[in-house]
Amino acid sequence: MWAKIYITLDINEQKELLRFTTAGSVDDGKSTLIGRLLYDSKSIFEDQYETIVATSEKRGEDYVNLALLTDGLKAEREQGITIDVAYRYFATPQRKFIIADTPGHIQYTRNMVTGASTANLAIILIDARNSVVEQTRRHTFIASLLNIPHVVICVNKMDLVDYSEEAFNKVKADFTEFASKLNTKDIRFIPISALKGDNVVDRSEQMDWYDGPTLLYLLETIHIGSDHNHIDVRFPVQYVIRPYSDEYHDYRGYAGRIAGGVLKPGDDVMALPSGFTTKIKSIDTYDGPVDEAFSPMSVTLRLEDEIDISRGDMIIRPNNQPEDGQDLDMMVCWLNEKPLIPKGKYAIRHTSKDARCIIKEVKYKINVNTLHRDEEDLTIGLNDIGRISIRSTQRLFYDTYRRNRITGSLILIDEATNETVGACMVI
Repeated sequence: MWAKIYITLDINEQKELLRFTTAGSVDDGKSTLIGRLLYDSKSIFEDQYETIVATSEKRGEDYVNLALLTDGLKAEREQGITIDVAYRYFATPQRKFIIADTPGHIQYTRNMVTGASTANLAIILIDARNSVVEQTRRHTFIASLLNIPHVVICVNKMDLVDYSEEAFNKVKADFTEFASKLNTKDIRFIPISALKGDNVVDRSEQMDWYDGPTLLYLLETIHIGSDHNHIDVRFPVQYVIRPYSDEYHDYRGYAGRIAGGVLKPGDDVMALPSGFTTKIKSIDTYDGPVDEAFSPMSVTLRLEDEIDISRGDMIIRPNNQPEDGQDLDMMVCWLNEKPLIPKGKYAIRHTSKDARCIIKEVKYKINVNTLHRDEEDLTIGLNDIGRISIRSTQRLFYDTYRRNRITGSLILIDEATNETVGACMVI
């Protein structure tokens, strides 16, 4: 009897983790592509497959709708669209993967920002019949704004254009012309049919003119080791660990996730904002002490000297300090139906630090179709992207977003509702 093997994610496996997001316009086949990827890589249960077979038959479809693997909401299945961000996990012998399937509708652009904020790679689907459309440009711009290092353009539905090389080359030329205005450096193009499975996991027999990798092979082999900043040491402190037990009576550790750089016992470090310097005594992890730690590991640092350090402080190298100030220039993606209020007050969260701020100025809004700056209409509403400046109530230690995606980002929070209303990237 036919069976599928479900591959679990073992946190103890020393496999590299690749986070990627899918984006594209409505009905470009994002959910179908992920379903095909999971199905052909043998990463689903047999009963899951039987369920979507039955659901497809019930809906009157003459094929197995693999999009049902990711469209979990009832409204998504009824309309055949993605509304919320769907996360899926799978693994191959080479790598572990976390997929964020993001919506294509314009009113769910904020969800695309959420799903793409931690991605190493973005898959942008383009319908081979329609070439580059507004949402393609919008999602590509957001991928560039979020500094996603790698972008893969999947020209989908090649089966509907008779697997034409000319149609593929037209899409490639149209996209390249638009992307030349952006900062995205690594762009790859793959002609696929998510419905038929061409060039997703297995190489297509219909497109012998394409000699590049399949999508899964590219995901397994693309180099992501240099995506993290391993030069500038940044360690935002999340929690001070004091066990208060006889066994660990004098233990004092500073827990957090490394935002940049490489740390080793014996290294000279400085605590901000105090400016006091000391050395690293040891580095502890869940699995025990380590001789070296780097981004994005979660660790506990023990220091040789007793220094007053608390949540929100940052540990760095004395000769490599971040920017320091209360006035910041940022790009903002607005996530709330209530527009940004000029001169309004908001709570902010930057790394592990909480503070408040005032919106000093709205400088311009971006037209995502032309990438032009609109300095006349300064209303930043839902799904809009613009440039603002703020003044915070406390000193922040930050880098530009392009230098470090963690220390260069923050969120704006409506103090009345506690909703996250803006995602910001420091310029």
